[in-house]
Amino acid sequence: MNSPLGFSTRCLSFESETLGFHHMMSVDVEDYYHASALSEVIKPQHWKDWPSHVDKNTDCLLQLFDERVIRATFFILGWVAEKSPHLIRRISEEGHEIACHGYSHQLIYQKSPEEFREETYRAKSVIEALCARDVLGYRAASYSITMESLWAIDILAKLGFVWDPSIFPIYHDRYGMPGTPDIPYEICTEYGAKIIEFPLTIANVFGACVPAAGGGYFRQFPYWLFSRLFKKTEAEHQLPQMFYIHPREVDQQQPEVKGLSRLSQFRHYRNINCCQKRLQKMLVYFEFGPVSDLYKNLH
Repeated sequence: MNSPLGFSTRCLSFESETLGFHHMMSVDVEDYYHASALSEVIKPQHWKDWPSHVDKNTDCLLQLFDERVIRATFFILGWVAEKSPHLIRRISEEGHEIACHGYSHQLIYQKSPEEFREETYRAKSVIEALCARDVLGYRAASYSITMESLWAIDILAKLGFVWDPSIFPIYHDRYGMPGTPDIPYEICTEYGAKIIEFPLTIANVFGACVPAAGGGYFRQFPYWLFSRLFKKTEAEHQLPQMFYIHPREVDQQQPEVKGLSRLSQFRHYRNINCCQKRLQKMLVYFEFGPVSDLYKNLH
């Protein structure tokens, strides 16, 4: 169908009887100082000056998944892959899916197409070398594929990516493409590039699109409300939903960064002290698996 946002889309279905799980578990492997909420204070050239916590925080998530026998999709930041290659190998060796989260965690619409292509190629290459397999999935930093950066879809397809969960069908000050489908769909751009899009989970509440995909929303909302929204979307669509988490969101020992705006401080730190317990509840109540399991069952 023709999208009012300027590209052609085709919604997809899947073979539910062969899927084997209900929802998609995804982890954006980045350190606390990579977060967009901290970018107003911590610039990329100063990342090396901050103590890294990504190894121990990712280990915590790996242990939680192991306890529940869950395989997840880990979107690896290229910068982290170069600094902690052992971590990427461990994630892969434990049977989890490896995907790409770009290289420098900068917003796509603030880059030129050439800068984006070069950085993404660099990240994909180093990650594939570490895990010795093709990397087919990509997720943009802060979901920054928007109307201003739709050109990124063509570049991703040319680099060999076949699926992407970067488009959030909501309004937000940093990301979002309201009006896009809220179920898996194929994007075909005016230049002929095609890629499968797995939108982030939203719940329809009295006609409003409420984010219910994880991350900051998982921490900000009361747990009972978030789980109810997630369950509501599951029941209405009868389709696997996308959940995401960052290793830093279970890290109560991360340094407190001074000089943040009140909004950034709220977004980054609120309810970190209880996020791990909430995640454990989600893993018990809902069934999860990697994104590729759904991709293989699409038709």
